[in-house]
Amino acid sequence: MGVALISGSAGLIGSEAVRFFAALGLDVVGIDNDMRQYFFGAEASTRWNRSRLERQVGNYHHQDVDIRDASALDAVFAKYGKSIELVIHTAAQPSHDWAARDPFVDFSVNANGTLNMLEAARAHCPDAPFIFTSTNKVYGDTPNVLPLQELATRWEIDPAHRYSPGIAEDMSIDQSKHSLFGASKVAADVLVQEYGRYFGMKTVSFRGGCLTGPNHSGTQLHGFLAYLMKCAMTGTPYTIFGYQGKQVRDNIHSADLIAAFAEFFHNPRSGEVYNIGGGRESNCSMLEAIALCEEITGRKLNHTYAEDNRSGDHIWYISDLAKFKAHYPGWGITYDVPRILQEMYSVNQERWALT
Repeated sequence: MGVALISGSAGLIGSEAVRFFAALGLDVVGIDNDMRQYFFGAEASTRWNRSRLERQVGNYHHQDVDIRDASALDAVFAKYGKSIELVIHTAAQPSHDWAARDPFVDFSVNANGTLNMLEAARAHCPDAPFIFTSTNKVYGDTPNVLPLQELATRWEIDPAHRYSPGIAEDMSIDQSKHSLFGASKVAADVLVQEYGRYFGMKTVSFRGGCLTGPNHSGTQLHGFLAYLMKCAMTGTPYTIFGYQGKQVRDNIHSADLIAAFAEFFHNPRSGEVYNIGGGRESNCSMLEAIALCEEITGRKLNHTYAEDNRSGDHIWYISDLAKFKAHYPGWGITYDVPRILQEMYSVNQERWALT
């Protein structure tokens, strides 16, 4: 039986990947040392999810390894060697704001950790597809110079602009303000591409919009929809940062993202890059998301407004999914924002009520 090796295996995307590829019959080796708790505090810990995976997924094998530890990581890869048929790298420091607090840790996790993963894969399973969860923040704040129009509940792009269907992969990643998080993810993204182009490995960078789902351990600094729904359900105060709350994000459910991973796994390419998100089928502004949460929970959200937006934050970002759909025409979005939020509410009533 082949092996899928997944970093960040107790997180939102990692855990969804664990269940999916284990169900395909692969043994799954998960690498996760719960650094999310270190980044964002006890409420963001993924330990609950790890415990659930170990109970429920019989062919899951957890490794409490830090991806910055090259020798420990190499030992895991060496143990399974050529039996590794797939590598999925989701482990990361994911917050703009946190990165500015400790640039060394941010860069060592996002850039050096990715290099360690790539080198271990090249040494022990170079033929295995290598899937990396990059981010739309590699484009910095360049999306903010697009011709945007302010509408009643959202910002929207000029419908005549070529990015009206969504932002495509040809947008420059240079000469813009990324945040330190964005910069460390640029380094990782380019490394993943280079291991495909230079060494011929089957690598891909998925430049995600907002990745979301019911298993997200959302916090104020990361996990927009999950944290918003949690605040709506528990009465926790929520702060909107800038842009009149009309900033727009596309949101992709973790199941739809893993389905995209599966398409790449079955028909991999080298050094590929895809923008991936909810696209035009699944997106919302902050104000629109708040209204949906209030409708679903039947409660008014306790929220305040801060005029200053987060540094380097996007006013409007929707992914153009055309390139991925052209390469993998069998894939499509199955969850929109209302369905995502309703599922979050239904699944997390007990867990979030306890907090």
